[in-house]
Amino acid sequence: MAAVRMWSAVLSFFLLNIFYGLVTSLYFHIGETEKKCFVEEIPDETMIIGNYRTQLYDKHKEEFLPATQGLGMFVEVKDPDEKMILSRQYGSEGRFTFTSHTPGEHQICLHSNSSKFSLFAGGMLRVHLDIQVGEHANNYAEIAAKDKLSELQVRVRQLVEQVDQIQKEQNYQRYREERFRQTSESTNQRVLWWSIVQTLILVAIGIWQMRHLKSFFEAKKLV
Repeated sequence: MAAVRMWSAVLSFFLLNIFYGLVTSLYFHIGETEKKCFVEEIPDETMIIGNYRTQLYDKHKEEFLPATQGLGMFVEVKDPDEKMILSRQYGSEGRFTFTSHTPGEHQICLHSNSSKFSLFAGGMLRVHLDIQVGEHANNYAEIAAKDKLSELQVRVRQLVEQVDQIQKEQNYQRYREERFRQTSESTNQRVLWWSIVQTLILVAIGIWQMRHLKSFFEAKKLV
């Protein structure tokens, strides 16, 4: 019974880590020409939704206030192969969406169009960013209204998509484990060959030294 409880606690901890890792909420500050980038490890065929809003620092009031509509944000997303999968300008507040097709680290970069917005020149911008990955990106209230689903059907659909997301995470972890194994094997092979080369060099130097000493002694007629 104790073992069952222990495994249940471990499983709950694992699931919580997965689900909390699929939602990222933060804010950061950027200057007028500064670009801020974030790296998200995302499985393949996973939808990502990013919501953001901006605040402009008011020097007179000494606080951050909602930015005007004239301020825009550029959003750029690159996949693990450095391929651009999203490059678009949005407003001072908005949402961007993309779907990953390659598992791995995706780079999400944001910067303002301050060069076209003179009021922001030399100022500081605060950006609130919320990134949702996988089934957390779905709005189940809208899905229920659109497909006319009951509460039980919505819950079942949510559970199915959660299981699907967990499977994608497991596949991604296996993918990372395979890459790590390949890197380890490659490193071990290089270390082995380097050790062999070092040994051959030492043997060659030893033979050369012995022959040199032999020639020296023969020249001096010591042997």
